[in-house]
Parts: sequence; structure tokens; C-alpha cells
Amino acid sequence: MSNQIGHLQRVLASAVAMLCVSATTLTAIDAPLELKWAALVPAETPKAKIAKPFFSGATPGLSAAPGYEPPPPAAESKWMSGAGRVTASSAPTPVVQELNGKRVRIGGYVVPLDFDATKVTEFLLVPFVGACIHVPPPPANQIIYVKSAQGITLKGEFDPVYVTGTISTEGQFTGLAETGYSIVAEAVDERQK
Repeated sequence: MSNQIGHLQRVLASAVAMLCVSATTLTAIDAPLELKWAALVPAETPKAKIAKPFFSGATPGLSAAPGYEPPPPAAESKWMSGAGRVTASSAPTPVVQELNGKRVRIGGYVVPLDFDATKVTEFLLVPFVGACIHVPPPPANQIIYVKSAQGITLKGEFDPVYVTGTISTEGQFTGLAETGYSIVAEAVDERQK
């Protein structure tokens, strides 16, 4: 009898150990991939061009950036007419295709697009405060279009958030900016500062 009890105890201990391993494995599988913004840019993406000085050549003693050519005289009137507005480009945005369909979590800042009463249901997630509103938008592969069925209530305009959901390499053109990625959000959490 004590042999049978000892055997049952070993079997029970083995079963408990298997359940613990299974629970740990399931938790690891369900955990979203933690993304940093740099992970959204493909490795073969060419480096950005050197920014043109705002008043290039207007200040004596300062030289313009290498490779800078001054705009033609009519450029100012084209700018004033709206010819320089952001539009959807025909060239595909370089994105990391391996991320398509992955469950991810990424932190950033909200640029609201659509409201449902007091909740934001669609927004752009960007890597820095004020992107797309106060400054020119970042590259499309640094902007994520997010749709949240439950919506989020923003406490402050510059509060950071974490978005968890399934990412898609299908971009959107929102009129405000072109995006390289989309996420259907399952959760949007306030980020700890």
C-alpha cells in the first residue's frame, strides 16, 4: 500500500510539474512582442538626407549643408499655393514584413483622428510629442494607424501610451500623414513616465 501511495505521489508531482511548465509556456506564447521604434525600419532603408538649413545662406559666415541647392525663385509661390502639402506617394513605404500579423506592444504618443463622444477611437501613434501636428510628420514607417473599438480617453495631449494589438504592414493615408503600419488595438494603456 505504501508503495502505491509513493507511486501516486510521484505521478502527482510529475503532473503538477508538467502543468507548471505548460502554464509558463502558454504565458510566454501569449506575451506580445515588445517593439521599439527602430524595429519598424528595415535594415536596408537608406539614410535620411541631411536637412536643409531653414535660412540657408541667409546668415553670413554659415555655409549650407553639403549637397544643398537653393530652390528656384518660384518655389515660394508654389509653397504658398499648397503645392507642398503631404499626399500619398506612389512609392511603397519600406516596412519590416516579418512583423505582419504579430501581436505587439509599443509605446508612443497619440495624434487623435476620430472621436466617439469623449473617447478617441482612431489615432496615429508616433514616436515623439507633436509629430504630425506641430512639426512635419516622421517617415511613414515611424507612424502607426491605430483603431480601438473600445476607444481611449486622453487625460492630456502629451501623455505617452502603450498600444497592444496585432500589427499589419498595410499602411493608411489619413490626410494628416501616410502610415507604414496599422494596429487593431486590444489594449491602450497609460505609459509610466
